[in-house]
Formats: sequence, C-alpha cells, structure tokens
Amino acid sequence: RVVRLKSGDPLVFGRAGEEMAALREAGIAYEVVPGVTAAFAAAADFELPLTLRGVTSSMVFTTGHDLKGNSLPDWAKLAISGATVAVYMGRSVAAEVAGRLIEAGLSPDTAVAVVENASLGNRRRFHGTLADLPSLEARADLTGPVMTIIGDAVAGANFEQSEPLAAHTREDTAGVAAEGVEQ
Repeated sequence: RVVRLKSGDPLVFGRAGEEMAALREAGIAYEVVPGVTAAFAAAADFELPLTLRGVTSSMVFTTGHDLKGNSLPDWAKLAISGATVAVYMGRSVAAEVAGRLIEAGLSPDTAVAVVENASLGNRRRFHGTLADLPSLEARADLTGPVMTIIGDAVAGANFEQSEPLAAHTREDTAGVAAEGVEQ
C-alpha cells in the first residue's frame, strides 16, 4: 500500500487530477480522502465567513499564477462579481493581484485577510485592505504557504490576533499596487 499525503484538500490545487488519471491508466485502485482546503482553514483562523447574507453569496478559489508564471485569472470579472476571492500561492504576485483588481474597479479599501501556514500552530495572520496587499511581496520573513482572502465579507473577520499589513509596507506603498499592472 502507498499513501500520498497532501496538506489541505488534494482536489484543490493539489495535482490530484493528474495523479488520478495516471493511476486509472495504470489500473491501480485508489481512494481520495478529502481534506480541509487552505481557504477554509484560513477563514477559520480569522473566524471569517466566506459568504455572508446580504454581503456576498459566492466565492472563488484561484491561484496567483499558472505553470508558466503568468498571472491568473480574469481579475476584471472577479472584481465585478462581488464574490469573496481566495488566492492560493499568491504572495509573489500580490502587487499584480491588487493592481489588477483595483484597475478593474474593486475599491482599494476592500478588506483583505492573509494567513501564513493556515490552521497550524505556527500560523501568522495579517489584515488590511487591497491597497495594503502589495506589502506581502516585500516580506522576506514569510516562508510558509500564504492564503489571501479578499472581499467585503472579510471586513467582519476577527482581527484581534492579527497584524496590520500596513505595518510592513514598501517605502512607496501608493505606487506599489499599480506596479504589477502593465500600462
């Protein structure tokens, strides 16, 4: 017997699709045991409802970049959707994500929650606004997986145990949000 352990849920950005296809092709029986995806773990760390009656009724899971390093997805559609957006693996493209969402019409004051090492004992929590999000790229002390949650429902989170993102901004925070956006 072989066990492949994956943190989070193997069916959410966990390459399970590729692995299941290879196992099926090889005629190997397998079982998928669901886990708790990082977006749900991060939301629990903040006591943050990802959907909130009268505020948002949908959410989107996305990754910060594709296999070629290109930024994903269509940020303009996300900005106008009103959905809570959970960005997996997005620390290195935080400025681009913020810039594209702001350029597409999302308010720079939109609430943001960030968790490094969601659900673990060494987790760290940060909060701020979309305008503060680019400061993530400047943080050399973040070495674990980072989950970013953006949207109006985030404003209702419990921020008592978190640090402000703005405490770690680059020298020119105002210009950083637009750095990742091609003019």
